[in-house]
Amino acid sequence: MKRRSVILSTDPGIDDAVAIALALFSEELDVKLICPIFGNVSLEHTKSNTEKLLTLYRKTPEVVSGSARPLLRDAINASDIHGESGMDGYEFPDATIFSNSSRTAVEAMHEVVNQEEQTTLVGIGPLTDIALFLHLYPQDLAKIDRIVVMGGSLGRGNYGVLSEFNFAADPEASKIVFNSGLPIQVAPLEVGNQAKIMPEVTDKIRSFGEIGEMIYQLFTKYRSGSFEAGLNMYDALAIALIVEPEMFEIVSTRVEIETATSLTYGASLIDLENYLDLPANAEVAVNVDPIQFEEWFVESLARTAE
Repeated sequence: MKRRSVILSTDPGIDDAVAIALALFSEELDVKLICPIFGNVSLEHTKSNTEKLLTLYRKTPEVVSGSARPLLRDAINASDIHGESGMDGYEFPDATIFSNSSRTAVEAMHEVVNQEEQTTLVGIGPLTDIALFLHLYPQDLAKIDRIVVMGGSLGRGNYGVLSEFNFAADPEASKIVFNSGLPIQVAPLEVGNQAKIMPEVTDKIRSFGEIGEMIYQLFTKYRSGSFEAGLNMYDALAIALIVEPEMFEIVSTRVEIETATSLTYGASLIDLENYLDLPANAEVAVNVDPIQFEEWFVESLARTAE
């Protein structure tokens, strides 16, 4: 089976750390490039965290740092959820894998896309770099299989009243992505709230060697959901959408991003009732089977101990 070529834009972040492991150890995916970006914490931290993770995972996709700030607004962060460094709670070994600083993430995306027949872009942080790539290299769009993102919300937000963090971090970039005309798949906030990892699952993951212990320790510090009542898994959903789409209920619909500087700035309007009377521009997951997700999650992370 030919593995799917993937570029990952990420802002680790505890749940990003897990999503990166799921992607790197997947039998279906071939991660060609990882581009850390500002988001949960600053670019300085997300770059360092990516280098530490790859060193621990003993995987060597190319790493090229992305944007340190959004297109227009000031940067926000989620250190209240992920800790000051983004991955508090585990003493990582010193990194031996480092980011390539000879070019930008967008240039690296362009190079990878042109080396492959088709590439999937995965955005599990702010969409700044993906938007810049689409803007600067429109000739590459035919070689993009799809864009898969974790972001947006069906209803209320987790950053603003109606805005989810990843889209709120750079609403203009999110709008560019959804206006690109490319196939887009979305895992919104509410589906992450359904995909809970319970304490007994976390205990099982702990048995998966050094990487399992790392994930366990990070989960003890993760502040989305609770360790006792279940931790919400968001970014892992983007990987699951690619490799196990049958676990989701998916709706083809219109997604619009609010970019007016108003109380709803950064909100995603996922038009499930077709109020806007506009053609669909995305496939949006509206539900996930939590049992199937848990089984896939555990089986996938078990590969890290092989």
